[in-house]
Amino acid sequence: MVYELSVLGQLKKAIPDYLLWMISNGYANSTFIHYEQVLNHFLRFINQRAIPWDAVFTFYTLEDFQEESGLSHASTPVRGLSRYLFQQNRIPRPIEKPIQRLPEIYEEYLLYYEKARQVHHLNILRARNTLSALNCYLEELNIGLSHIRIEHVDDFLSKHNARFTATTRQNQRSNLRGFLRYLYQDRGILRRDLGSLLIGAPLFGQAKPPKFLRPHEVKRLFASLSVSSPGSLRTSAMIHLGYTLGLRPKEISLIRLDDISFSQREITIPDRKSNNPIKLPLPEVTIKAIAVYIVGARPESNDRALFLTFRAPYKPISPGSVSHDISTAMRKANLPSSAYWLRHTYAQNLLQAGASIFEIKQMMGHDKIQTTQRYLHIYTQLMREVLFDETL
Repeated sequence: MVYELSVLGQLKKAIPDYLLWMISNGYANSTFIHYEQVLNHFLRFINQRAIPWDAVFTFYTLEDFQEESGLSHASTPVRGLSRYLFQQNRIPRPIEKPIQRLPEIYEEYLLYYEKARQVHHLNILRARNTLSALNCYLEELNIGLSHIRIEHVDDFLSKHNARFTATTRQNQRSNLRGFLRYLYQDRGILRRDLGSLLIGAPLFGQAKPPKFLRPHEVKRLFASLSVSSPGSLRTSAMIHLGYTLGLRPKEISLIRLDDISFSQREITIPDRKSNNPIKLPLPEVTIKAIAVYIVGARPESNDRALFLTFRAPYKPISPGSVSHDISTAMRKANLPSSAYWLRHTYAQNLLQAGASIFEIKQMMGHDKIQTTQRYLHIYTQLMREVLFDETL
């Protein structure tokens, strides 16, 4: 009976929750039927093997299930369920291939990177992949870390990045830049900071201009927000913060109760991408949305984070959960958009209100003025549409 409650019971609830999520997100009926069949087989497999909960969503359990079931494409539904549960903070991580350990210096950097930056685990995996490729490159040439030159870095990137998109190449350079800076500043292995020499075409030069919501879409979004459940109250508060303050999902996830001054009607954002803390005024509508969430939905906890999970032990939600919940609410309003559209809409509102590009840069927390200038392109196009009836 204990096993039923702790493992089988959790799966019996998790699988229907995931299937309902698939329906709400418009998955094809044939896909839904396939997923339902596979996951029911997976449920029986876990029950028959009496697999403990912490081993249910592992690479080795999935391999055993595929071999025993003989089902075609059996891994995709189970991986999908694990990603869903991870985003809901119901499991610590989705199913992943076993990680091959790198030499100690790389592992120490990845641990440092995770603790210092508090980044999503997927970013850690991407950094690990970059460093694994670098390690293989250096081993092939028999080059130690202390003997790396910028020519080696350039050669590695030209070979390793050739098959990737511009965005991925930018991420690879960023991962490598952080590691090289660590070797120089924190470990003294390099005699100069090669990270500062690592440059590439700015991402904004290749990326699509930011997308944003039009006024009628904003009205539709807020009109569709529900306040009938703790989850909907939390989502409403997060959407208000994203729209009225232009906050990133990570910034929303890191807000603490002590950052909010209801008497002064302001909020402090200490952890910005540009490392420049800022105090922002809180609009009345956002104050009310936060207050309603705190009174009506936030679990009682000693943790001072504003947004907490709804399952004990209560802990701060992740940036991925913020993005997921906001995006889900937007899709329910028939807006095929993401959480970042709220931030982009905020920037457009500042432009239309007459704010200068430097004021917007400060309010948005941008590192570079060029990033902010992307919004000027959109604003110019919008004005052309209004004045000359041209398509945006």
